[in-house]
Amino acid sequence: MMRLAYSTNGFAEVDLPTAIRRIGAHGYAGVELLADRPHWLPGHGLPELRGVKRALGDAGLAVSNINANTAMALWPAWVPETLFEPSLSNHDASIRARRMDYTRAALDLAAAVGAPCLSVTSGRTEGAIPPGEGHRIFAESLAILAEEAAARGVRLGVEYEPGLLVETAAELRAIIDAVDHPSLGANLDLGHAICAGEDPVESIGLLAGRIWNVHLEDIAAKKHFHLIPGEGDVDFHRLLRALHASGYGGFVTVELYTCSHRADEACTRALAHLAPCLADVLGGPAWSAAG
Repeated sequence: MMRLAYSTNGFAEVDLPTAIRRIGAHGYAGVELLADRPHWLPGHGLPELRGVKRALGDAGLAVSNINANTAMALWPAWVPETLFEPSLSNHDASIRARRMDYTRAALDLAAAVGAPCLSVTSGRTEGAIPPGEGHRIFAESLAILAEEAAARGVRLGVEYEPGLLVETAAELRAIIDAVDHPSLGANLDLGHAICAGEDPVESIGLLAGRIWNVHLEDIAAKKHFHLIPGEGDVDFHRLLRALHASGYGGFVTVELYTCSHRADEACTRALAHLAPCLADVLGGPAWSAAG
């Protein structure tokens, strides 16, 4: 049965255990852990892991996903934009290897906290590298990582995004089919589908059966800026009905990294808007964290 989770990237002004506890206090059933600065870094070890597990237990939360989409931790403390490099599609094998190792560390975290899946992205298209070549390299990286994820009992979900090498549901479906590994699927961000000009219900249908986690946020005028549900144009009833009809029964994870400056407000308002929608779709009297 679908349940609501919240990503800790919406609480980027506090440490990871604090973010987990605050999300739990709002009544969500799950939490997505950001495997990047400022939350979980590849160098973190047993003391940090114990703190995360303690916070999960205190909050009564399951982990919906490990978010390893970005790699800010591999760069200086501040950069002016979100960085995806070193990426899994970079043509330079030595650069690509850094991201492979980063992803392996995140997979270890996923296994340690019982996360069912981990998400990655393709990175952006390199200026001199044709997209087809980037797709080929990315697929090779995914084939290796999907096997390693399966060995840890974790699924690997690719998140497509406008402006990246893989930016549509059709491109992602082609890569999933080309790699042909049962552990490889989608981390489907329905806001990204809207920004890409897709009908998100059709995107759900195209990826049905290979969706491991769903990201949800509101979008206005197809601009890629994550809004609190209720602030934009998204018909959440329609999307949740389509997910339910497709057989999806995993977490729907709210992702509001744009709202860390008002994290508790965003967390509360998102739940207030989405919980009745989900209860209506599932036919229950009310949605609760116990789900």
